[in-house]
Amino acid sequence: MRMSWEDVVLIEEGKTSGDPTVVTVNCPDKAGLGCDLLRIVLEFGLYVTRGDFSTDGKWCYIVLWVVPCPISLRVDWENLNKRLLSCCPSFLPTFYFNQLTNGSKPPSLYLLTVLSLDRKGLLHDVTEVLCERDLSIQRVKVTTTPDGKVLDLFFIADAMDQLHTKIRCEETCKHLRVMLGECCISCELQLAGPEYDTQQGHSCISEEVAEELFSSVIVGKDDQSNEASITVDNQLSPTHTLLQIKCLDQKGLIYDALKIFKDCDIRVLHGRFYVSVNGYRNLDLFIQKEDGKGIADKHAQAALCSRLKEEMLHPLRVIITNRGPDTELLVANRVELSGKGRPRVFYDITLALKKLRICVFSAEIGRHSASNHEWEVYRFLLDETGGLLATSNTAKRDIVYEVSRTLMGW
Repeated sequence: MRMSWEDVVLIEEGKTSGDPTVVTVNCPDKAGLGCDLLRIVLEFGLYVTRGDFSTDGKWCYIVLWVVPCPISLRVDWENLNKRLLSCCPSFLPTFYFNQLTNGSKPPSLYLLTVLSLDRKGLLHDVTEVLCERDLSIQRVKVTTTPDGKVLDLFFIADAMDQLHTKIRCEETCKHLRVMLGECCISCELQLAGPEYDTQQGHSCISEEVAEELFSSVIVGKDDQSNEASITVDNQLSPTHTLLQIKCLDQKGLIYDALKIFKDCDIRVLHGRFYVSVNGYRNLDLFIQKEDGKGIADKHAQAALCSRLKEEMLHPLRVIITNRGPDTELLVANRVELSGKGRPRVFYDITLALKKLRICVFSAEIGRHSASNHEWEVYRFLLDETGGLLATSNTAKRDIVYEVSRTLMGW
C-alpha cells in the first residue's frame, strides 16, 4: 500500500513551553540523507537534544527531538515540514514534488539591494529578516559611504524557490522596510544575472593570514575544546563498524559528523545521539562502506577519526588581523563536497557583533582553497571609531571569543 505524503515527515510540537518538538522522518533512503536533513534543521536554528537513526539501506526511519536555539526563536514548523519533505527521495506522484521543489534544479540566485542610513546592529537586523523568511545568504557585499549611508548587496536563494512570484518578492521587501523604519532609503529585489554565479567570489587572502586562519584553533569552553574521544569497535558486527564518540557539545555537532560520512561515501546504518550531560555529547554510530563492509583497515580508521575530531572540535576558524590600518575579522568553515557551506554563520557573526555594539564598515563572503579543501570565508572590516577595538589586544581577543561562542552555541 502506498504511503501518504502526510506520513513521510511528522512534527509534534511540545505540549508545554520548553518541551522538545519531535520530528519523525520515514522515507526511502539515499546517500547523505541524514546530513541533508540535519542541515535543514540547523538552517531553522534548531538544536537536536537527542535522536535515533535506522536504515536497511533502502528505507530509513529518523526521530529527532529538537528545541529552538535560543528558546525565543520563532520557528515556522509548517515550512520546516515542507523543507524536510522536499529532501526525501520521491516515491510519491512526481507532480507533487515538482510543485514543492521545482525538481532537482537548484534555487535561482537573487540580488537584494538595500540602501539605508547606518546604525548599530543594522547588518544583523537585515540578516534576521532574511533568515526568518527562509532565505539563505550566498554572498554579500556591504559598503559604508562617507556620508553615513550603507549599501548592502545580498545574493540570496529561496529554498522554496518562490522569489520569482510577485507576492513573495513584495512581502520580503515589505518586511525589510518595516524593520529598517526611517533608516530605509530604498530596497530592491531582482533576479541576479549569470555573471553573479555562486561559484564566483573567491576571496583574496594573503599567505600569512591564510596560514593563521586555516590552522587556527577555536577558542574553547573552559579550555577543554581539545577533549574528544572516538572508540572503534569491529567485534559487534561482521559487516558494521561501531564508532562511539564523546566530545564537547556544540551547535551543529551532529551535522558536522554526518557531513564527514557523506563526503567519504560512508553510510550510517544505525545511530543514536544522546542527551548532552555536563556539556558533553555521546554518539553511537554503526557505519559501513559502499561495499557493505565495516572499516577494518587501521590506517583508514585513523584517518576517519582524525577528520571527525577536526571537524567536530574546530568546524569554524575565527581570527582578527590587520588590513592596513584597519581591523578585520575573518571566519572560515569547510564546505561540503556538494559545495554547500555551513548554515547561519553570517547570522551568528553579525549577532555577536551586535551584542558587542561593534559596527561593520564592510563585509563580504567568498571562497578560498587551502589544505586540499574549499572554505567559505566571511570577512568583516570593523569600525574602530567607537574606540573599543583600539583599546588593547585583549579587547580583540574578547571579540574572537564572543564570536566563537555564538557560532558554537555556548
